[in-house]
Amino acid sequence: MRLGILCGGGPAPGMNSVISAATIEARNSGWDVIGILDGYSHLIEGDASHVQPLDIGDVSRIHQTGGSILFTSRANPTVRDESAPDPDWRLHNALKALTELKIDALVTIGGDDTAFGATQIAHAARAGGSRLNVAHVPKTIDNDLPLPAGMPTFGFQTARHVGTALVSNLMTDAMTTKRWYFVVAMGRSAGHLALGIAKAAGATVAVIGEEFPEGEVKLAHVADILETTLLKRIAHGRPFGVAIIAEGLSLRFSPDDLLEVAPDVERDEYGNVRLAEVHLHRVLAEVTTKRLKERGQKTSIVAKNIGYELRCAPPIPFDIAYTRDLGFGAVEYLRQHAESGSDEPGAMITIQEDHMVPLPFDALTDPATGKTRVRQVDLSSNSYRVAKEYMIRLEREDVDDPVKLAQIAAAANITPDEFRERFGYLVSGGTGA
Repeated sequence: MRLGILCGGGPAPGMNSVISAATIEARNSGWDVIGILDGYSHLIEGDASHVQPLDIGDVSRIHQTGGSILFTSRANPTVRDESAPDPDWRLHNALKALTELKIDALVTIGGDDTAFGATQIAHAARAGGSRLNVAHVPKTIDNDLPLPAGMPTFGFQTARHVGTALVSNLMTDAMTTKRWYFVVAMGRSAGHLALGIAKAAGATVAVIGEEFPEGEVKLAHVADILETTLLKRIAHGRPFGVAIIAEGLSLRFSPDDLLEVAPDVERDEYGNVRLAEVHLHRVLAEVTTKRLKERGQKTSIVAKNIGYELRCAPPIPFDIAYTRDLGFGAVEYLRQHAESGSDEPGAMITIQEDHMVPLPFDALTDPATGKTRVRQVDLSSNSYRVAKEYMIRLEREDVDDPVKLAQIAAAANITPDEFRERFGYLVSGGTGA
């Protein structure tokens, strides 16, 4: 057997640990191991030269390091080129390169896009009369893949750990200098990371997409939540704090709002908006600062974005142990799969109650949409309820209690009636103007 290993998508703490465990188990089984560099980027050009043979000595200590020794990319082998004689030339080039490398089995480390690319290559191999078995190890620091038994996606715990340390430092700085930090945290489709960091660090408030009704989210609505939190803190004599905002909120904005936030935003090879270029943290800081200034108030708000600092951090022990299980399990599955002679192209590897459990590639797919299901923050959970209980946000009693309303309205330099009319919708289930 000859095993290929490649990484796709964004980095996540623990990638090297998967590579290490898979390599060691494969070599101990007598297999050759080839590390494929830069994801699919060279394969789709039919280039089989960007590879690295891997032995136990090459990977024995990398499990404690961040990043990926094989690098990664978002190159997509499934993109069709309708103008070309062969619209699927990328896919066919990738299969050609893997065949040239004599790869019998492939471990892919990435998100759902990387997994989909691997399955299509495996299907193309079977259509051409050859076999290629795939074991996919799902990863994302967003924790938004609906893995069984509530297991986190690998890298999430480390990202939350590192993010918590950063935000804790900002909390201390905010208190010391009497300023605010608006921090946008990664999370394209779910708010797990933003909420997890905020809860662990004791941030003043977190705003995540799951808290809004289905459909479009208005930029003004998000700004209103943040502004009223600032005003409530001023009323309490504590004019400082840290707000954590999930970056994926940008994807819920109306086209006009998104155009205002990021007029020239680009998309990656999979068609996803490059959220790092949206600069939501800066826009919200500018909007809130302008509003306060118009009412004669001066507040220092510093905009921060955390994400790249988290993705390649050295994994904490949880993610090291977890990814070693996943890497070992991937090779174990491929060995069993080869011995059984199954016609299935492969599976995703999960750990459930300390056992390796392979799942069909479509196990996480929504049959209605054909897209990967998203695990969102459960607003009915005890975990979310506790997190929100310790946030400083405008509450119904702040509007209903005349004394509290007067205090917050005074902080805003407007009358209680004006405050209720302007911000009352935040606690009445409305969506704002």
